[in-house]
Amino acid sequence: MTLGELAITVAVLGALGLVARRLGLSAIPAYLLAGLLLGPNEPEQLALIQQENEVTDFVAQLGIVFLLFFLGLEFSLSRATRTGRHVVLGGAVDLAFNFGLGLLVGVAAFGFSFAALVLAACVFVSSSAIAVKGLIDFRRLGDDETDLVLAILVVEDIVVAFMLGFAAAGGGEASDTLILVAKALGFITAGLAVSRWLSGPIDRALDRLSLEFFLLAVFGILIGSAALADELGLSAAIGALMAGIVLSETSVRDQIEERFFSFRDIFAALFFFVFGLSIDLGAIGDVGLIVALAVALTLVGKVGGGLIAGRLGGFTSRQSLNAGVALIAHGEFTIILAQIASENPLLEPAQQRDLVAFAGLYVLATATIGIVLMKESKRLGRVVFRPPRPTLIEEA
Repeated sequence: MTLGELAITVAVLGALGLVARRLGLSAIPAYLLAGLLLGPNEPEQLALIQQENEVTDFVAQLGIVFLLFFLGLEFSLSRATRTGRHVVLGGAVDLAFNFGLGLLVGVAAFGFSFAALVLAACVFVSSSAIAVKGLIDFRRLGDDETDLVLAILVVEDIVVAFMLGFAAAGGGEASDTLILVAKALGFITAGLAVSRWLSGPIDRALDRLSLEFFLLAVFGILIGSAALADELGLSAAIGALMAGIVLSETSVRDQIEERFFSFRDIFAALFFFVFGLSIDLGAIGDVGLIVALAVALTLVGKVGGGLIAGRLGGFTSRQSLNAGVALIAHGEFTIILAQIASENPLLEPAQQRDLVAFAGLYVLATATIGIVLMKESKRLGRVVFRPPRPTLIEEA
């Protein structure tokens, strides 16, 4: 990507994002559409960037790192402790519902095969980036049911860390899976321990720094944690999440949010744009029916699973609906899973192409539908779950 291409990209992102905001929508689908229009796939008439490269990949990685970092800043240790039951109940319900429905789609597309398992994972895992951006845009971070959403996202991120290794190695040996589980649990436990017992010293150290070195220190903690997770074979997003959780317990959390807010939005916009570069409208004829089936089952699975998990967790029906709708949008991990699996020699070339095509179109559909429904979920809740009318005796 040249400076000229970057300038045009930013202008298109700004224009489409402004149109989306004027329509009362999140800018995320607009950013995805910009990538689709300017990318190397169909339609080719507007193609500006011929292929993804190290620059676009790096920009996209920074975007997801900043988004998950801000999620961690909101998901503090005290909040995580308070939502422990949501992690267990919500995560279990989400896994049973949506991985099961995803497996139905996978079998319909590829039969009983390794590719079917990968596709099931693509349907199972919601987009942490889009969900968090939606929660921010629609001012939902302070809602009670957001605890359930964040708990489920944490579980999904952990599960997908294992699935990334599975997609790359064709499942691997049982011992490799156990090692990956141990690494993930150890990393998360260490992060929570640092948040619990070392937040005070970190707080005092950051508070003494001038603005320049304060920014460098926070950025170093963020990138260092993401890099460590990546070196362990986990997702860099989990490292960014844990960095946010560690710093969420400090007194400078509000200052961190204020100073890094603009970085988050800029890199997030570029992340979703890069994401859109992989979407190929020309593949609709090959995977259109499977995409339609997956979208329909996703609506059923995420909303239905959210309702059940929410009610089990003590939330009202309206709050449970809000939680389920917030999980409809799929994104970064769906694309990553498909891309990694497409390089696995155990997959046939036709399966590789179909997985990548499915992931791009499925993400565009669920991201758009999910954001629209998320914006209107509270209104839908008032319509679907109306309060009971008072009886004549109560009126008297």
